[in-house]
Amino acid sequence: MAVFLGHRAIAMALSLSLSKHCLLSCPSSARLLSHFSSKCHFNVSPSFAILNRTSGLRRAKFSAVATEVTEKPTVPPPGEDGDANVSERRVVLPTNESSEKLLRIRHTCAHVMAMAVQKVYPDAKVTIGPWIENGFYYDFDMEPLTDKDLKKIKKEMDRIIGKRLPLIREEVSRDEAQQRIMAANEPYKMEILDSIKEEPITIYHIGNEWWDLCAGPHVESTGEIERKAVELESVAGAYWRGDTNKPMLQRIYGTAWENEEQLKAYLHFKEEAKRRDHRRIGQDLDLFSIQDEAGGGLVFWHPKGAIQRHIIEDSWKKIHIQHGYDLLYTPHVAKADLWKISGHLDFYRENMFDQMEIEEELYQLRPMNCPYHILVYKRKLHSYRDFPIRVAELGTVYRYELSGSLHGLFRVRGFTQDDAHIFCLDYQIKDEIKGVLDLTEEILLQFGFDKYEVNLSTRPEKSVGDDEIWEKATVALQDALNDKGWDYQIDDGGGAFYGPKIDLKIEDALGRKWQCSTIQVDFNLPQRFDITYVDSNQEKKRPIMIHRAVLGSLERFFGVLIEHYAGDFPLWLSPVQARVLPVTDTQLEYCNEVTKKLRASGIRAEVCSGERLPKLIRTSEKLKIPLMAVVGPKEVETQCVTVRSRFGGELGTMQVDEFICRVNHAIETRTFL
Repeated sequence: MAVFLGHRAIAMALSLSLSKHCLLSCPSSARLLSHFSSKCHFNVSPSFAILNRTSGLRRAKFSAVATEVTEKPTVPPPGEDGDANVSERRVVLPTNESSEKLLRIRHTCAHVMAMAVQKVYPDAKVTIGPWIENGFYYDFDMEPLTDKDLKKIKKEMDRIIGKRLPLIREEVSRDEAQQRIMAANEPYKMEILDSIKEEPITIYHIGNEWWDLCAGPHVESTGEIERKAVELESVAGAYWRGDTNKPMLQRIYGTAWENEEQLKAYLHFKEEAKRRDHRRIGQDLDLFSIQDEAGGGLVFWHPKGAIQRHIIEDSWKKIHIQHGYDLLYTPHVAKADLWKISGHLDFYRENMFDQMEIEEELYQLRPMNCPYHILVYKRKLHSYRDFPIRVAELGTVYRYELSGSLHGLFRVRGFTQDDAHIFCLDYQIKDEIKGVLDLTEEILLQFGFDKYEVNLSTRPEKSVGDDEIWEKATVALQDALNDKGWDYQIDDGGGAFYGPKIDLKIEDALGRKWQCSTIQVDFNLPQRFDITYVDSNQEKKRPIMIHRAVLGSLERFFGVLIEHYAGDFPLWLSPVQARVLPVTDTQLEYCNEVTKKLRASGIRAEVCSGERLPKLIRTSEKLKIPLMAVVGPKEVETQCVTVRSRFGGELGTMQVDEFICRVNHAIETRTFL
């Protein structure tokens, strides 16, 4: 059973257990640090430690909420810092899937909002208004709106809700629907009607005041909506039918919940997500940037972000080598003919950059790594005894994305995939998939991700490969998941045309799910590239190919990591692990000696000086430096440092060698000091 502690309790427990003997003999600079910490609030993030039943505080998990997430994120009430004594009052947010009542409320709110807009702005033309993940939206053909306009619309919505008007379903013929739409002068509704193939046509009325083409479902009455549980959030432009050649519409987004408590929890969750935004934190901590001069969607890794990427890559490579993978490095461009063979030019051209001509031949920036790995496989003849063959590469690929779709590290034009391919025989599929699942879990656990949503997608209507191999592959994937003991859902018909697949979403500290890992069996590329092996009868056969990625892309995964930890990275992953701070510049020479010794021992350390100690400490806290080693006259005299941990509080005064030993132990065991 896991035990959850608030960050104040953690700091106290760690401080007492690790350094009680040091605090009893704290020299002058330690007293100064203690005095400063009592006068100044240190920004320790709202973190929670999970006391692992086998290893104490060996694995700490940072989360805004560290309780079991069953539906939406569990959110503490606004104003609470997440301590254990308020856990009973946390709100579990329902989803559209878990609560039909919520779905009906949101759908009805979209209609109520459209009715309110046309009451306030009679010339507005309505289009469509669905429910979405956290609420609803509706698109209107009208003049641009402002936040002030949203207040007017919300006030009218409240009035409509307060009238407790019934939602009435009506079935009409297509001709009758056309006549009503023409009479209402709603051209977009006529276009929607033309796209509806089923009959009769269903209409929903709000009282006898407003109606819309709709299949439902809705609440029985507007009175079932709690006014204080609805909020209009924003306005955005949206092209009709997503076509840039069609009119630009005004899209109003709103959120709706079953009660006011849920709305407040959701708004608190939104604020926390905003606080964790990787774009802001990346800038504040100087981790990465997107440079306009270079172009959108192209990531510049700054020194601190680059060292973190190096740590991730190094760990990834070591684990893959341990699991029997051979590492590859392959070119970033290739002849366009390669992408014709692979089928990318036929099916993926819109996501590829334009070709370039070199010495009268066309070359293409690679959008994927798969064809390269196949070429490495084809370099020699293989025997059935060679299998399985596992190759892996951190390969940078380039994909064309519209500028409007680019988003920090989450949607870019150049990114590095942690790509691997396994070539195996059909009877080896299950064991190889199980091995990939084990490797995936091992890697993700390193970064604090231990909750997953797993989906198994099966054969779609259009596919390549015969029935027997599809059946074998699908059963192998199912058996591997069952042996692993993971719960999973079956997405019937959701597989790729070339084979079944497993997709894994990781859950972050806020309960959000991120698609990262994927395992795909491929019957298509081996056939396109005509790859073979010689079986025991000296006959040529075609191997099975498995695509797999664990992190997805380094850029996107790093963005997820930043938001998961809110920039408060664990000690082993922090770009700067320790800062040495002099009380005055008189101690600077000794600080440089200490820093040099820390670096020689593999600890990422730096000296920070030139300001008064309180400001140096505040700056280090702002930059989320895990450890501060303060040096005053006493420390110079005794060849010591006085240490403060961002997560463990004041650890007291210790010899430099002892500090190094404890830091390296914490790094090695992925724990805190």
